[in-house]
Amino acid sequence: MKRTKCEECKGKIIRKKVPFKLYGIELGMFTAEICQKCNEEIYDEDTLDKINKAAKQKGLWGLESKTKVGEVGNSLDIRISKKIADFIGLKKGEDILVHPENKKRIVIDVV
Repeated sequence: MKRTKCEECKGKIIRKKVPFKLYGIELGMFTAEICQKCNEEIYDEDTLDKINKAAKQKGLWGLESKTKVGEVGNSLDIRISKKIADFIGLKKGEDILVHPENKKRIVIDVV
């Protein structure tokens, strides 16, 4: 069934190729159904398979990792997986800047 109206806002749906990024890396142009009112993007299953293939080819597949908060003295520590450290080029002893974005998100900038 072809979608013509957005389920969220009732805006008109159009199909077009759009750039898809994962972790700030562009994976290519992929066809999506896009609401002209709220800009929601929906990808079909075949397109998602192509996106996943492109992510795997660029080494972006499986970068996220779950970790636990530890304690060192009076401070808390968080371990960063080797895959993530390699992806961002983080090395032992480098300076980073850590700040909250909100109550549920921490931002780490390599400086």
